[in-house]
Amino acid sequence: MSTHHVSTHHVQRMSRLMAKTLREDPADAETLSHRLLVRAGYVRRSSAGVWTWLPLGKKVLDNVSRIVREEMDAIGAQEVLLPALLPKEPYEVSGRWSEYGDLLFRLKDRKGADYLLGPTHEEIFTLVVKDQCTSYKDLPVMLYQIQTKYRDEARPRSGVLRGREFQMKDSYSFDVSDEGLAESYRLHREAYVRIFERLGLDHRVVSAVSGAMGGSASEEFLAPAEAGEDTFVDCPSCDYAANTEAVTFALKAVEGADAGAGHPALEEIPTPDTPTIETLAAHLGVPASATLKNLLVKVDGEITAVGVPGDREVDLGKLGEHLAPAVVELVTAEDFADRPDLVRGYVGPQGLEKVRYLADPRVAPGTAWVTGANKADTHARNVVCGRDFEVDRYLDVVVVEPGDPCPACGAGLKLDRAIEIGHIFQLGRKYADAFGLDVLGKEGKPVRVTMGSYGIGVSRAVAALAEQTADERGLRWPAAVAPADVHVVAAGKAVPLALAEEAAAALAAAGWRVLLDDRAGLSPGVKLTDAELIGVPWILVAGRRSAEGVVELQDRAAGTREELPLSEALARLG
Repeated sequence: MSTHHVSTHHVQRMSRLMAKTLREDPADAETLSHRLLVRAGYVRRSSAGVWTWLPLGKKVLDNVSRIVREEMDAIGAQEVLLPALLPKEPYEVSGRWSEYGDLLFRLKDRKGADYLLGPTHEEIFTLVVKDQCTSYKDLPVMLYQIQTKYRDEARPRSGVLRGREFQMKDSYSFDVSDEGLAESYRLHREAYVRIFERLGLDHRVVSAVSGAMGGSASEEFLAPAEAGEDTFVDCPSCDYAANTEAVTFALKAVEGADAGAGHPALEEIPTPDTPTIETLAAHLGVPASATLKNLLVKVDGEITAVGVPGDREVDLGKLGEHLAPAVVELVTAEDFADRPDLVRGYVGPQGLEKVRYLADPRVAPGTAWVTGANKADTHARNVVCGRDFEVDRYLDVVVVEPGDPCPACGAGLKLDRAIEIGHIFQLGRKYADAFGLDVLGKEGKPVRVTMGSYGIGVSRAVAALAEQTADERGLRWPAAVAPADVHVVAAGKAVPLALAEEAAAALAAAGWRVLLDDRAGLSPGVKLTDAELIGVPWILVAGRRSAEGVVELQDRAAGTREELPLSEALARLG
């Protein structure tokens, strides 16, 4: 089916196009999209993490933005444009002036007033609605913008995938009830699915944790790709998928847990020079999974122990999410010096004093372990949970591994890498509370507004598409976002050029967006290599059989090509 626009388009001539292709990969390119977007003349690096979008790249970026706009408009969202240069005060009220830390670009004006370059706009949207909406009759309202955002990444990399300046669609919903928020969330979720389907992005919707954004319900939209910096779990047996930090493991007590039945008494054993799980397991000849690892952390300054099986690692990100907004940090040598009862490398949960004990659900009541005896060079075995120690709180805090049971069906999970392309949150009243966002309710009393926050990485979506669709010869854009519909190549001089001009004019008149390679002095091989690199969906070549009126038509995505008369080629394209 034809996807081209119905209006007549002008022909973009490559002899006039500002797009220099490169034969070699950029020296600093780490990912496929970085290499190809630079080589094909879509973007150029301006400075670390900052990119210039050249004409071809700008067309792709605009096409992504157009699809996002159409779907946002379709759910009744209204587009606005907020400033990127923002005053400090609203971010102080929300606490994010300090929470963002070094990620925030901060600056002062000539009078010494503090400003920032916006990383995201919850605060400012809240103030806009507070100014504009005073009654429940003004709600619900959904607002969005496609705006340049700024984050001072410590190590910007992977081209436009992780920059310090980037294009983002952020939208916000405002409702008077939790039921209204759930509906706004549903509308956005369905719109996002349509957006990514129209863009041609293979994507997964996964359960997520809300992070610094706050809120309750949270889902990520991930595009599976080798270059992805996110790891997510996927169940091959059911439709379960989640961010690794959102995977939960159910607590299952073993039989006879109340009495610790079947376990011998706790026994302390000398284990000199075994401060690590590896050295302990080797010394005793037991698997690491039989040992209990106890990681000491400080939670808002209070020393806390976290117990996990010895063959697993504590996911500090997961732990931080569970305990937010408390600050979690590892204990230091000074902390051990202040607490001589805590013996580094030999901590066990039994007999711990003034230490809160958290544990992974795998440390279930009735399970027995080898663990520290709280004495130097000494461990204890047959240490039974529920008999010899109690768990104050269970938290799923281990790093997820392939084969872990699916929380939904129990099958072994698999891990995949992906690029985060969207994220949706039910924020609740966090920002409404901070800024006193109330409207007059039906009963004439103030009602606190509840919010949702929804983001799409527009420039990141371009890179994600390149990662998913490119092949060894270059880019292969889906028709919906490609910078042109047909790339017409004049592979020769007089006769091929005349036929290429005829083809380009006919296609443009029929409403196709046409890129015509009319560059003089280049071999047909160079032009065809560039055409494959640039990645327009169709390549029409006027070459050696031009005198017969025969052209070659290539489907870039399918990799097929055939020779046929120009009239048939035009008819084939629709």
